Amino acid sequence: MLSGILGAGLAALNDYIATHVLTCLVPAFLLAGAMVTFIRREAILALLGEQVRKRRSFPLACGASFLIAACSCTVIPVASGLYYAGAGIGAAFIILWVAPAANVLALTYTGTILGAEMVVARIVAALLMAFAVGMVMTVAFRNGPHPQRAGTPKASTESASFIERKSLILIVLLVLTLLLPNYLVQSGPYWVKVAVWGGLTLLTAAYAWRTVGRDELGQWMQETWWFVRIIFPLLLGGVFIVGVVGYLLPEAWIREWLGGNNLSANFLATLIGAISYFATMTEAPFVDTLMGLGMGKGPALTLLLTGPGLSLPNWLAIARVFGIRQALVYVPTIIVLGTLIGWLFGNFIL
Repeated sequence: MLSGILGAGLAALNDYIATHVLTCLVPAFLLAGAMVTFIRREAILALLGEQVRKRRSFPLACGASFLIAACSCTVIPVASGLYYAGAGIGAAFIILWVAPAANVLALTYTGTILGAEMVVARIVAALLMAFAVGMVMTVAFRNGPHPQRAGTPKASTESASFIERKSLILIVLLVLTLLLPNYLVQSGPYWVKVAVWGGLTLLTAAYAWRTVGRDELGQWMQETWWFVRIIFPLLLGGVFIVGVVGYLLPEAWIREWLGGNNLSANFLATLIGAISYFATMTEAPFVDTLMGLGMGKGPALTLLLTGPGLSLPNWLAIARVFGIRQALVYVPTIIVLGTLIGWLFGNFIL
């Protein structure tokens, strides 16, 4: 029994390290460090800051999130990088939610497996939850001090451009390094994805070596290491626990209690999704299998959202990076909203 539990945890950890660290987490951490280092705080404050009208910053955060093909763990460095660079907490948590819950890549794959109706429902539900989450986090923490990383440049009162052209090109290259391996290689052996990532990484490294000064390069690596040191150990521990939970959870019990569209079925689906770890796009075939076993459409939609959108590693990392109080507000908010959205869509829309 004990060997089986340990084996399940180690197998989950091995799969995570083998298929996510290089092509997902490494570019995400580098991007987070680059955003804090190179983007002037005026840029973030002007677009996503607390003082920006929510009718402007929230849609912008949602729109940008659809283009980020990230899982619940990979998105943390991206969202926290923006937050520590000056973004409002509502906009940062919208990105934290929408990117894994409803990115374009996951939506495309969902349509292929589950059909257009479920894709439209997933988009609408993710947006409704995003605006609710953004408002909840803004109201709950509107009077709290905004954190800033040590060494991060202060906002300047001088009229200067938001970001230098060379730094903008570098960040674009980092974004491509994060996104293109997932967008271009959606099937086939994993080494192909690694090859795409490796080529883009070499190109980005060569550009950075030629254009970034030694001091800036050092600061970028320091900021990147801060995110790695804070987040990565928690992700590994959380993935191990998820593997153990998956081993202990009876499959027959899941089949029995996920049928129908009542509140209890939706709550259970939300809870399973919120605890388990799903890499982006892996949730669609899993949900398709459970629907074939009798799972209702409401719980299916809920699992499509919370499966990739939350996870136990995600909880731990959010508490570490954003704060325990923020995690204690965000996670229950998502669970409640996911349950209500699944019930609403399952009974009246789908």
